[in-house]
Amino acid sequence: MRIKLLVLTWLTLAGPVAATAQVNQSIDVQIVEAPKIVRIGDADQLVYELHLTNFSSHPLELNALAIKAGDTPIKTYSRDELPTAIDLVGPPEANSRIIPIGRRAVVYIGAPVPAAYLRGSISHSLTLSKIDTNEGDFTISGGTATPEAAALPRLSPPLRGGPWVAVYDPGMERGHRRVFYATEGSATLPGRFAIDYMKVDTKGKLSSGDANIPANHHGFGAEVLAVADGTVVAVRDDVPDPATVSGRPRPGIADASGNFVMLDIGGGRIATYEHMKQGAPVAVGDRVKAGQVVGFLGFTGQASAPHLHFHLADRASILGAEGQPYVVTSLTRLGQYATIESFSRREAWLPADRSETVRNSFPPPNLVVRFPGD
Repeated sequence: MRIKLLVLTWLTLAGPVAATAQVNQSIDVQIVEAPKIVRIGDADQLVYELHLTNFSSHPLELNALAIKAGDTPIKTYSRDELPTAIDLVGPPEANSRIIPIGRRAVVYIGAPVPAAYLRGSISHSLTLSKIDTNEGDFTISGGTATPEAAALPRLSPPLRGGPWVAVYDPGMERGHRRVFYATEGSATLPGRFAIDYMKVDTKGKLSSGDANIPANHHGFGAEVLAVADGTVVAVRDDVPDPATVSGRPRPGIADASGNFVMLDIGGGRIATYEHMKQGAPVAVGDRVKAGQVVGFLGFTGQASAPHLHFHLADRASILGAEGQPYVVTSLTRLGQYATIESFSRREAWLPADRSETVRNSFPPPNLVVRFPGD
């Protein structure tokens, strides 16, 4: 009888607990790729993605998000900030903070790191509401993770001279930072830290003469350099350079990178160069030194103008790899485009008050730089 009484007591206690858990069933919070702390410009940033999947029977609206170290918030996203940080997987909603039943949203985190943060584990507090009820807001916690503590790879510049614009925008819809690919059985984000380098003149022009001729673009044919000692693990060199910008083909996803070179620099890191000109001077198996020419800037694949796409990945796959952070050992900051839109309009870039050499930092968005060399 004693055993039966204990069992009955446990069942009685379990009832209210289970009911409470069912009421709070709402959303799955996951961090798939470990958070990274990256020196971007002159400040450290916490960079990662928070995946939110709605398992409730109601559409959910995300009203606030706090990133915490212990009980201390290190970054809070308000209702007004969230729309620029969150995207739904699949068709968009008019209100991007609404996560429909059964859908996944991704919050793209790019948060300044406070000086007091000791780089321990982080967690998240989410304030949500069920938009088809009058129940009001509720708060859940989840997504505990520890940012990676290992020192970032220090890479030599992939190009010489300048001015080069480090073209990217973390908040751009369909930009590198926000395009997942599920091509090899799992979704990855290869362009998490990708940069498109485009050469401009002092007035912000990409070319001299007829801009429809790729060879008239300032960066076309520029020598592309090994960013570290390494081994060439992949080369594609069979895509011809289009004769005109307007006449370029519209390749599918398998050919969007055009000609490319992949360089294993050790530590599980692959330097990836895309949109190269035909005539690569390296082959698979070649050992190269930092600063050695591995190709030439071209106009192959899915590109609106000649440029070099560069990113660091965790495996030798164009689309089936996770993009990884790094820092550039040395560059000279010449100026800045205020937005990627101002660059797209071919406006003149804003020169810095003074040229400044920056060491061991990742270039901020749309920075205008000069690399060592000619």
